[in-house]
Amino acid sequence: MSRDENARRRLSRNSPQGLVVLVLALAGLCSSFMFTLVVPIQSQLPQLLNASRDDTAWVVTSTLLAAAVITPIAGRLGDMYGKRRIVLVLLVVMILGSVVAALSTGIVGMIVGRTLQGAIVGVVPLGISIMRDVLHENRVDSAIALMSATLGVGGALGLPISALVSENTDWHWLFWIAGALGAVVFALILWIVPVSVLRTAGRFDYLGAVGLAVGLIGVLLAVSRGNTWGWTSPLTLSLAIGGVAVLLLWGWFELRVENPLLDLRVAARRPVLLTNLASIAMGFALFTSNVAYPQMLELPVATGVGLGLSLLAASLVVMPSGLVMMVLSPISGTLARTIGPRVLLVAGSISLILAYGFSLIFSTEVWHFVVANILIGFGIGFGYAAMPMLIMRAVPPSETGASNGLNALARSLGTSTAAAIVGVVLATLSTGDGETRVPTSQAFQVSFVLGIGAAAIALVLALLIPTRENPSGARASLPE
Repeated sequence: MSRDENARRRLSRNSPQGLVVLVLALAGLCSSFMFTLVVPIQSQLPQLLNASRDDTAWVVTSTLLAAAVITPIAGRLGDMYGKRRIVLVLLVVMILGSVVAALSTGIVGMIVGRTLQGAIVGVVPLGISIMRDVLHENRVDSAIALMSATLGVGGALGLPISALVSENTDWHWLFWIAGALGAVVFALILWIVPVSVLRTAGRFDYLGAVGLAVGLIGVLLAVSRGNTWGWTSPLTLSLAIGGVAVLLLWGWFELRVENPLLDLRVAARRPVLLTNLASIAMGFALFTSNVAYPQMLELPVATGVGLGLSLLAASLVVMPSGLVMMVLSPISGTLARTIGPRVLLVAGSISLILAYGFSLIFSTEVWHFVVANILIGFGIGFGYAAMPMLIMRAVPPSETGASNGLNALARSLGTSTAAAIVGVVLATLSTGDGETRVPTSQAFQVSFVLGIGAAAIALVLALLIPTRENPSGARASLPE
């Protein structure tokens, strides 16, 4: 028996496994909560921070950029220096960011705080990797499904909580609550989650980390801010072209360095590559609903397309998607062991196609959105549960943290692209003048078609994923 397998079994005997799963899932909920934290006050930020709307947009953009850059880097650091240790570091950074934002009255402090809060997103792929290292083989798939579900559950449950807090207290309390939640999760992880002894030898690739960060920031800035700056403006084009050029140079370097930040040869394996491409498409499909549904629910009835709900009421209407994901997590684990994660990804893609197809026909009553969000919950619940399982069946244990970080980055690219493209559609196909411009019914119909298209791409890619992959050194307890 190998030393790694001995370590896993020792941890399996000595650790309270149910509590380990619950604590890591709570960390995942904390992570996704960071993205809905400022939604209730986003439109008020110019007045609250005494800044222009263009400047306050960085409150959201900074978190997105930090999450995208830190997630794959944190995954590699976890593989090398200990996954639990890096999770704790990310939580400390998030707590610090929450305190900075809670004490801020101006735009600079808020942007700094939100940037630091974005670090927490790295705990989800690291948590999934910890589960592979320390849980008994019969628990792994269900635990991974639960951890993946937190990406949607945290947002769905966090939005009404954020709305309730912002409507009844000073907005700074949103960040004090976030910091307190982070402190509780930090203590629970330190107390309950065992230290995984699995490590990847070698030096950390600092130059690769810098190159990846620079390339990603260029591309994501162009995507997220292109609608404001102009898609053909010199700044947008320079960032996009420069970012792509840096990423190409980074890829060339990673293939030649002895200890790369990301092993691109592993990432190029057909199951890993196709899963990551499907993750981009599924992330796009998910965020299309996050952009379109709340706007339709909150727009005044007089516009002819809105239902006139408050933010709190609208968040309760979209909440069923998160509840469905939570309920599905143990079922997803069982199904993954019996029919395989690829089938789950196929089923999730089909459910998303049905959700947007339903919305194309029915989108005039509250119950229409409840049904659509239930279908979204099935789609993302199955799809997000399947992706890390597919990744970990195709990579050796020494690459789980970095590979899951890359998969999380792929989902982030999908959501960022959806926010930009759907935002352009809703802004272009609108009526009215100035601040009174509102999206038309056609704008939302086009958005739903885009959602169907992204889900269809995910479906095709899922069907192309090989059903069997046995990488050297992969954990035998993960069934093929």
